[in-house]
Amino acid sequence: MTDRRTVVVTGAGRGLGLAMARRAGADGFRVVVAELDRDRGEGAAAGLRDEGLHAHFVHCDVADPASVVELASSVAELGHLHGVVNNAALANGVGGKEFQDIDVEAWDRLMAVNTRGPWLVSKALLPQLLAHGTGGRIVNLASDAALYGSPRLAHYIASKGAVIALTRAMARELGDRGITVNAVAPGLTECEATETVPAERHDLYRAGRAISRPQQPDDITGTVAFLLGPESRYLTGQVIAVNGGFTMH
Repeated sequence: MTDRRTVVVTGAGRGLGLAMARRAGADGFRVVVAELDRDRGEGAAAGLRDEGLHAHFVHCDVADPASVVELASSVAELGHLHGVVNNAALANGVGGKEFQDIDVEAWDRLMAVNTRGPWLVSKALLPQLLAHGTGGRIVNLASDAALYGSPRLAHYIASKGAVIALTRAMARELGDRGITVNAVAPGLTECEATETVPAERHDLYRAGRAISRPQQPDDITGTVAFLLGPESRYLTGQVIAVNGGFTMH
């Protein structure tokens, strides 16, 4: 164990999560790849280590309270926890139905992962964030779909809107305890999780962006790195949309 600080990134086995883990590692953090898919997570952590970064895989189902407790136990063995990036979410193939056609099971499953998951992870890891008294960071991944109100995506939008509200509540409660809590709301990003998104939605984003080129994971990592870093110490409770100007507030 060293004095290297740790950042946990959930859902970091691929795509945007992996890109954020890689950036955190490049910035000098020890990275925990918290991932449900064991093969994917182990492969991602091994790949980061091959790049010379400090990375560990921990299996975690963010919707399962017992699994999240096990995550916290594993993270505690690594030493100083500095930040948590709540990225894990269900996004593959969740769109296409109008709100009245979404079944209860699909609604509840999405809420369990996308909304309850960040709460469970933050709750379990909070004692470690507070332990060193040097301040910590929580970054929640929302979505600009919750800001835009995309059609035929009601349960996903509701889950990410709840993440935004949760971010603000946590920020109020943790501000004077040295923990900042912010949300990043990416636009439609080209990665494995969006491969099943219909072409019409890609066309919508392409036409609506001020920067019309497709969005890549590395377009978002810099903002997350800033929120994990020292210069964001007085920034909390905010939602930063990183989407090429698709939404403007």
